[in-house]
Amino acid sequence: MDSQELQRLKNKFDIIGNDASLNRALEMAVAVASTDLTVLVTGESGVGKDVIPKIIHQNSSRKTKKYLAVNCAAIPEGTVDSELFGHEKGSFTGAYEARRGYFEEANGGTLFLDEIGELPLATQAKLLRVLQSGEYIRVGSSKVDKTDVRLIAATNVDLQTAVAQGKFRQDLYYRLSSVCITIPPLRERKEDVYLLFRKFTTDFSEKYSRKKVNLSRDAIELLLSYRWPGNIRELQSLANTVSLFETTAVTPNAERCEINAQTLSKYIKTDEAPMLPVKFQDGKQAISEDEKQGIYKALYSLKEEVEELKRIIATGGYPKPQDGQSHYIDRPVIPAGEDGGANIISKPESYNRMDDDVDNQYDGEMSYPEGSRMASNIDDQSHLHHDAEKSLTIKGSNEEMIRSALARHGGNRKKAAEELGISERTLYRKLPEEFRRTR
Repeated sequence: MDSQELQRLKNKFDIIGNDASLNRALEMAVAVASTDLTVLVTGESGVGKDVIPKIIHQNSSRKTKKYLAVNCAAIPEGTVDSELFGHEKGSFTGAYEARRGYFEEANGGTLFLDEIGELPLATQAKLLRVLQSGEYIRVGSSKVDKTDVRLIAATNVDLQTAVAQGKFRQDLYYRLSSVCITIPPLRERKEDVYLLFRKFTTDFSEKYSRKKVNLSRDAIELLLSYRWPGNIRELQSLANTVSLFETTAVTPNAERCEINAQTLSKYIKTDEAPMLPVKFQDGKQAISEDEKQGIYKALYSLKEEVEELKRIIATGGYPKPQDGQSHYIDRPVIPAGEDGGANIISKPESYNRMDDDVDNQYDGEMSYPEGSRMASNIDDQSHLHHDAEKSLTIKGSNEEMIRSALARHGGNRKKAAEELGISERTLYRKLPEEFRRTR
């Protein structure tokens, strides 16, 4: 497409922007429109993926037929088959009459399935059959019906990842992605941000007879520096809000108002939550109390292991057995080999059964084979122990975890120790001072 044809297309579908990747997406949409190939539109939420199916339909031989857009995420899982393929009267509770599905309604035209990644796996199998043969069966029927529909799908999730996780059928993904059109996020279209803002504020002022909003230079810079996680949808919301509340004219009786960066910053959400890998549940990011306690327990166990490694490095080996503790195994640190390889600290399986308090019971000396370099090796590592003592001591954190565990269990030391994954004796040894005075 030449620049004039591209601009006419943008004007027809009310598209604002000159970004090269956006232009490429529009050109692909026009090019594929003359075929019946299935198209997959990808992009983040709010980038305007819904305009691509409209362009394809209006430039295809099906433009005189129906165009239906369906949001798959808005359909309850129990009724999705009925919505897409229809149902017979009496096929389920509430089916008082037969109903045509979207594939039957859009016969001969174009069907746009938005958020297709939300479809259940069972429905995905039925959708694959429609794409391959045009055949489907209404819910509650045994009759095979046929449809001639051009399918366009869209998603804001990575379907390849969904396939790897078993949430999306691989064969359906390959069938859908014969042509893939990606809409870039707004943060990659910096030169289009101000153009879109002006378009939205102008539309709002004309519709509601408000003063037109102009931005100062520093306000434009702030607008362009923002990340726009909500993309065009968020930008339009901000433009409408600014146009509604900022009505102070530049001069008396003027038809426009100008706002600076300080004023604009009140409407921009600069305190975004950090993008941490937390659990996503019911539309909200959340960590349950059980998961928090699991993290605390893992951190406490890790600290215990680090302390034990520090003792091993400092003493040169594992404690010798005491009376009645025959399962302890003497295992010194293996010195570096002649090739300069690193020291290896080996911990036998039986050492996992060692009592938590053994470090308080043994103060003896270790003996090493004649001719070994153990003594010099330990001396060389003494500075490591000193550094580890400074950097790894987290006594305050441990005491706070113990206080929290005791509070949750009403002061019951046994239950608190079980939650933290340590013995009751170890818990008592590490009790904060205020808990040692009471039982």
